[in-house]
Amino acid sequence: MGIVERFGIVDRVAVVTGASSGIGQSLAVALASAGADVVCVARREAGLAETCKQIEARGRRAAACPFDLGDMDAVADGADRLGKPFGAPHILVNAAGINDRQSAEAVSPASWRRSIELNLGVPFFLAQALVPGMMAHGWGRVLNIGSLQSVRAFPDSVPYGSAKGGVVQLTRAMAEAWSSQGVNCNAIAPGFFRTPLTEAVFDDPARTERNAAQTAIGRNGELEDLHGAAVFLTSPASDYITGQTLFVDGGFTAK
Repeated sequence: MGIVERFGIVDRVAVVTGASSGIGQSLAVALASAGADVVCVARREAGLAETCKQIEARGRRAAACPFDLGDMDAVADGADRLGKPFGAPHILVNAAGINDRQSAEAVSPASWRRSIELNLGVPFFLAQALVPGMMAHGWGRVLNIGSLQSVRAFPDSVPYGSAKGGVVQLTRAMAEAWSSQGVNCNAIAPGFFRTPLTEAVFDDPARTERNAAQTAIGRNGELEDLHGAAVFLTSPASDYITGQTLFVDGGFTAK
């Protein structure tokens, strides 16, 4: 396999959660551009339809699989549906997430559980369900999504930051459990990107400018900035990389 081909995922099957908008949608389209067929998971069917349209415009197959990842009891049942469109997946991208942006004093047991389950529990249990199929292929990739809050704190985000800190360790633990059987597990940790999850941040021009100034590059991220890292970590080019978190943050955490 030549060096260029090692960065391709032609004819692999990928599952991407949170694929109806934001980072999930962008990564689903990026993997299709690299040759994958993609099963798109989220609650909002209209958003999934748009993502599938973009994937098919790139000449790859797409399937929408709507279900509520916030319902932990439904995750195992939903996972059973993900191999039906194109066969057992080779790649899982856990991009679904939530940040309720509550003060520490306002966090309730219910909101805590909701954040920890969706941001940390679902990535594990969905991977647990899909990894046996990857092992049967003899090759697989799990890509989790961390955050700047995996390593530092921001206001009004105690449950979210706790979960995203956990994602870094979860990624290591997944790698330890499954990489010897052909399934590599890594994460990317985005900096500030405009998505539905970060609208509250970008609606504040002063804060947006401060965040850009904090980076080494001098700007906030564009979703396309995530594509190279995602394709690399889900392709054969990353065969000897596992348990790692790559910060795609313009150098925010370097300063």
